[in-house]
Amino acid sequence: MKPSTRSKVASFLFYIPFALPIWKAITGTGVRVADMRRDYKLSSLDRSDLAADPTRQFDQWFQDAISAGIADPTAMILATAGSDRRPATRTVLLKGVDSRGFVFFTNYQSRKGQQLTENPYASLLFAWTPLERQVEIRGTVSRVTQEETEAYFYSRPIGNQVGAWASEQSSVIETRATLEKRVAALMEKYRGQTVPVPPFWGGFRVAPDSIEFWQGRPSRLHDRFRYTRAENGTWRIERLSP
Repeated sequence: MKPSTRSKVASFLFYIPFALPIWKAITGTGVRVADMRRDYKLSSLDRSDLAADPTRQFDQWFQDAISAGIADPTAMILATAGSDRRPATRTVLLKGVDSRGFVFFTNYQSRKGQQLTENPYASLLFAWTPLERQVEIRGTVSRVTQEETEAYFYSRPIGNQVGAWASEQSSVIETRATLEKRVAALMEKYRGQTVPVPPFWGGFRVAPDSIEFWQGRPSRLHDRFRYTRAENGTWRIERLSP
């Protein structure tokens, strides 16, 4: 055996004893993460269950999530990538949906705002785990109109309006006290006045070109259906292998 090969083998053997206990103890109960699983048995999804339009189908599932008492049913994972092609994810809140797409609001100077400016494509994921359901949306991204931004901004509590000014989102901050001082100063500045909409704050709309509905099933043989937008604006529905 070559010295370099022996070194690699020795290194591998050296780390095994340390890796296995960590692997088992990740849960804090000694249960191996790889052994944690459950079957999905709540429901099924067939082609005949689906609305012809994915927006209508989404609304049906969204209403189901609300009726089921799911906490934060509007929470969605937003995946973006900038010009460096390195993906980033975070949870944002859905603030509007119609035939044009799915809307959320943010600081345009934040990391996600910068990435969407550089690369206006995104993926959204709603994970309604108690219902054993997921919805994935992929599409192009554009800013909403100023009128839409203002309408939503002024529907927010005053603290949220001031917070949009106070937070230089995604920038490094020394302490929380620094942020709280900014908020206090701005609350005093705008006392009895209308808080203006920050020029660096507003909405994005994800216009879908595909939407997938996923329903968990036993033995990991899940039901998956994908809507794909055709050039004439109609939607093609296909079942996908799990």
